[in-house]
Amino acid sequence: MNEVVKQKVQHIEERLIDEMAETVRLFGIPATVGRVLRIIYMNRAPMTLDELSEATGMSKTRMSQVVREMTELNIAYKVYERGVRKDIYNVDQDYYQTFISLFSSSWQNRIKQNRRSGKIFQQELKSVLDNGQLDEETANKVKDLLQEIEKWLEYHDWLDRFIDFLDSGDIFKYVPKK
Repeated sequence: MNEVVKQKVQHIEERLIDEMAETVRLFGIPATVGRVLRIIYMNRAPMTLDELSEATGMSKTRMSQVVREMTELNIAYKVYERGVRKDIYNVDQDYYQTFISLFSSSWQNRIKQNRRSGKIFQQELKSVLDNGQLDEETANKVKDLLQEIEKWLEYHDWLDRFIDFLDSGDIFKYVPKK
């Protein structure tokens, strides 16, 4: 293969890595995670931290942090290979499952935080109402806020069920993979 063709192929490979980095940012996940994800995808085989460090130009310590984050997001996992003493990591080669894992992980944390906040807000507002020393306008505002928080918590219940629907794989009955 001549140099021009090699450079073109390498450029497209780099652009694919950049595209994945931008895609994961939509989920609030650092671009570095997307880069490493794509590198392992394109390698089509598990990689060590040393290999990932070399492929990204980042330190082994940083690679360790990135891979830890990826395992917490359920988009990477440690692989055991007989006779190999280094930690080896792989990713699921199924883009659909990766999307579900990224979406679910991102939203599950947000749902927990928002539910916790909603319950605290409810308690505080109910305490204000129970105080009984409110003018009519303020009492109505508190009641409106309580209703809004209830709707907000119901929405998060729906999101939680939606994530369960995605995680179950039932989504593919309605929106099949190609």
